[in-house]
Amino acid sequence: MTFYNPNQRQPKELVPGINARTFWGEKMLLAVVDLDPNSHLPLHSHPHEQVGTVIQGQMEMTIDDETRLLQPGDVYVIPGGVEHEARTFDEPVKVVDIFSPVRDEYKY
Repeated sequence: MTFYNPNQRQPKELVPGINARTFWGEKMLLAVVDLDPNSHLPLHSHPHEQVGTVIQGQMEMTIDDETRLLQPGDVYVIPGGVEHEARTFDEPVKVVDIFSPVRDEYKY
């Protein structure tokens, strides 16, 4: 299939309060991620490069040893193997992430 409507795809829970709808090709994966208010994506790393942008809401993200408050339109780039985490506040947040190569554990 070539075209998708993310709203018609059942989400996959990544961690409590954080759900993704993923779409992939051969070399990259796109994730539309909804983060509930006051949720936390724990510190972690993975070998995949990750590039994302905030679509709605604001969240605090730490990449390596730098922490920023991100708002709609802000973009983040996370090299493979670099530790990072994120947290939301009193409102829901929506981000779009792209991973390369494809994260097999995000395929469903």
